[in-house]
Amino acid sequence: MEQTELDPYMSAMNDTNFAIFDTAIGSCGIVWNARGLTGVQLPKKDEAATRARVQQRYPSAVVAAPSPPVQDAIDGIVALLRGEPRDLTGIAIDNARTPEFNAKVYAITRQVPPGQTITYGEIATKLGDKLLARDVGVALGENPCPLVMPCHRVLAANGKPGGFSAAGGVVTKLKLLSIEGAQPGGPTLFDALPLAVRR
Repeated sequence: MEQTELDPYMSAMNDTNFAIFDTAIGSCGIVWNARGLTGVQLPKKDEAATRARVQQRYPSAVVAAPSPPVQDAIDGIVALLRGEPRDLTGIAIDNARTPEFNAKVYAITRQVPPGQTITYGEIATKLGDKLLARDVGVALGENPCPLVMPCHRVLAANGKPGGFSAAGGVVTKLKLLSIEGAQPGGPTLFDALPLAVRR
């Protein structure tokens, strides 16, 4: 069998693996298997809490060195959270265990390019029923791969930001949109943090 550059990582990629990495807003986690990413954990209060949350969500996952594609995903997330515009749509996500409705919501959301936004209602309309807007919001709240699957580009009605579960909440969501050019002049990642944390 012909060898490829990914072969050294295949034994790890056959199972569910994870890694913790630092970003401008705290320690994030990333979970993957041979088919792609299965989870991105946004920062908890510290690295230990992030790690504990990953292990709670993915009890069979083991710590592993990221494969080249996973490292590319990490580098893209780190750059985005540092303030550099990045398009993460090329990163593979494994949706094998995603509920059918959620998968449809995610497919539409992932088509929204950096610098643009869509509303919960618009996604619902694309799904055939504008009354599904609340269900769309629930599905996005269950998004296992935030940032890579860009739920931050989905807004509530009348341009209101809606929710976001990363450190900093809506402030971080608005900053991500600002980085991507969708919300020029939005607040910074650190505007909502206490002075003691900013120092």
